[in-house]
Amino acid sequence: MNIIIVGCGKVGYALARELSNEKNDICIIDRDNTALQNAVNILDVQAVCGDGTSYKMLLEADVQDADLLIAVTDKDEINLLCCLMAKKAGNCQTIARVRNPQYYEEISYIKEELGLSMAINPERIAAFEIARLIHFPSAIEVDTFYKGRVNLISLTIGEDSILDGMSLIEFSKNVSGNVLICMVRRDGKVEIPNGSFVLRKGDTFSCILKFKDSYDFFNKVGVNTRPIKNVMVCGGGTVAYYLCLELVKAKIDVKIIEADEARCAELSELIPEAIVIHADATDKRILLEEGIENADAVVTLTSIDEENILLSMYTHHISKAKSITKINKIEFEEVIRELPIGSVIAPKQITSQYILKYVRSMQNSKGSNVETLYKMFGNEAEALEFLIKSDSKITKKTLEKLNIKPNVIVAAIYRNNQIITPSGKDIIQKGDSVIVITTNTGLGSIDDIIAE
Repeated sequence: MNIIIVGCGKVGYALARELSNEKNDICIIDRDNTALQNAVNILDVQAVCGDGTSYKMLLEADVQDADLLIAVTDKDEINLLCCLMAKKAGNCQTIARVRNPQYYEEISYIKEELGLSMAINPERIAAFEIARLIHFPSAIEVDTFYKGRVNLISLTIGEDSILDGMSLIEFSKNVSGNVLICMVRRDGKVEIPNGSFVLRKGDTFSCILKFKDSYDFFNKVGVNTRPIKNVMVCGGGTVAYYLCLELVKAKIDVKIIEADEARCAELSELIPEAIVIHADATDKRILLEEGIENADAVVTLTSIDEENILLSMYTHHISKAKSITKINKIEFEEVIRELPIGSVIAPKQITSQYILKYVRSMQNSKGSNVETLYKMFGNEAEALEFLIKSDSKITKKTLEKLNIKPNVIVAAIYRNNQIITPSGKDIIQKGDSVIVITTNTGLGSIDDIIAE
């Protein structure tokens, strides 16, 4: 595919890296020549130095032959205008990053009028990811499939867990035959385990389970299922605004600590159900006075990564609250992963992930389509949901007779409103939705799981 990316910031660069790795032809437009040269030197991309809203620059980037334009500059208005110009000049599909809450309230109208294929709000989707984690207190990651009917949940095996020393065969027999452990991270390495794999204390595993089975499973393995009733939010930016709207809808008590007095007044008016404290969230005295020790969850959403990390580490030290940490700089993710800061949310990474899912759907063969895509464990693995639109080589044999590539597992099948935990005797059928978990990133079609 021919793809134009307008904006060479962190999101644009991350997208260019991912999409060029998947053999797309990428051209980046940006005014910053230094950033462009850096991208060209490291990535397999072309570059045009200039304004993405310029008809001349778009022609120089071959917009007439482009399949897709993605506008991810820091300015919503520029992104929307880029998409409008590209639609007129080349009639390609367009994606715009739109962050302003006021614009996003009218996004359906904007999409229709400008012919946008997709509009994405990083802060809003980050808030939804955080809210989902809050509903599962012990989970590190929570991803959903089949419109919320199935969860992919990541948990860490703690002290005195019944799972320590248990093989996956024993797990299926003694704990649950309806829960499939499909991925394990141990000592920094991610693998797709087989039945003889033995779980150990300290492992982080991901399992597929139906939403209705979640709490029963948690109780069996000794995981905390006590619902979160109060949340302390450090920082009152846009992510905090969207998050607190979701939490108050769920009848969860919310306390926001924000240093900017004018923003406090604004949040008090926008979210009257929340308690808004005008204070510095990094002041230990304030945190103790406002009850951090008794909070069920603490979400650190200041604009400074280092503050968020230190606040979450302090939370881990002082209380048993669930910690969720927002990170903007994702370059040191492998280091951050080892720190006691709970779940990590990176809005820029989530934005890239959502756009990548759309691009994969455009690339797909006619036989199947990517409906959902999640990057996991620091992009070392992927979880994908494929809609099987027609018969193909994947639908002709039982799973045990298919030559499925190593490090790939068919984790669930959704058929006729029923969720199937697949065995070797099952056959994928036209009309099914299929969840695939793999460390072989870059799958575009369900047929890609078959070895040649």
